[in-house]
Amino acid sequence: MPRKNVISWSSMINAFAMHGDADSAIALFHRMKEQNIEPNGVTFIGVLYACSHAGLVEEGQKFFSSMINEHGISPQREHYGCMVDLYCRANHLRKAMELIETMPFPPNVIIWGSLMSACQNHGEVELGEFAAKQLLELEPDHDGALVVLSNIYAKEKRWEDVGLIRKLMKHKGISKEKACSKIEVNKEVHVFMMADGYHKQSDEIYKMLDAVVSQLKLVGYTPSTLGILVDLEEEEKKVVLWHSEKLALCYGLIGERKESCIRIVKNLRICEDCHSFMKLVSKLYRIEIVMRDRTWFHHFNGGICSCRDYW
Repeated sequence: MPRKNVISWSSMINAFAMHGDADSAIALFHRMKEQNIEPNGVTFIGVLYACSHAGLVEEGQKFFSSMINEHGISPQREHYGCMVDLYCRANHLRKAMELIETMPFPPNVIIWGSLMSACQNHGEVELGEFAAKQLLELEPDHDGALVVLSNIYAKEKRWEDVGLIRKLMKHKGISKEKACSKIEVNKEVHVFMMADGYHKQSDEIYKMLDAVVSQLKLVGYTPSTLGILVDLEEEEKKVVLWHSEKLALCYGLIGERKESCIRIVKNLRICEDCHSFMKLVSKLYRIEIVMRDRTWFHHFNGGICSCRDYW
């Protein structure tokens, strides 16, 4: 470009951050400063977001301080949200809570949601329950908060509390958003739901899934049912693991591929089991898989994901 301004630099920094390339995002930030382009609040959102998704706690703290002390930018709710998310992902939950308590603005749904989800992932029941209830005070019909609260109780095998949450959701007519994955093949978009059989090539897709799982088991893959937070028998849980992104991937593996990359879009966060599955498939089948979930791009290649298993 003949002229590069803060908008073009910030756009690239945010793009690298979203694709899990924190090193490039940070390197670009330093190049931007070397060329005497003054960063703005949006630039720092990208840098802090990159630190958050790469677990760079010390670097994130330094950027947050420099934003205030070196560049005179007053942090907005979005910047505090990035820092809360950074602490949450790194399992510094008490630090996250301390920051929430000292913010100059009241925390919003997104900030409470970050803390709530992190508590679920890290098994912090009491704080997670508190965060979920704070979120529900702001948005009583928030389906995600009710589902996470139910999952927190399920991890503790508090099935009575799980039942109460589900009854409340049923009474209010609130349902969990259904997972959905899309893949484009030969300029046609194909949509998959969990364990569905609606696709005209469903038989082939499930045969491919069985074949892939058999191959992966030879290299140590064991389907994980730890993330299935309902009171089911083990065999029933295995059926639940026919997640939409696995079906989309197996459809992409059928037949001759013209491209060396399979791209999948999912409306919800990818689960731990599917994440491991995608990594192994990328290595075993020598195929790059790019998956966009609710907030993040995952690039699977050679058995490694761009998120470094930190998402």
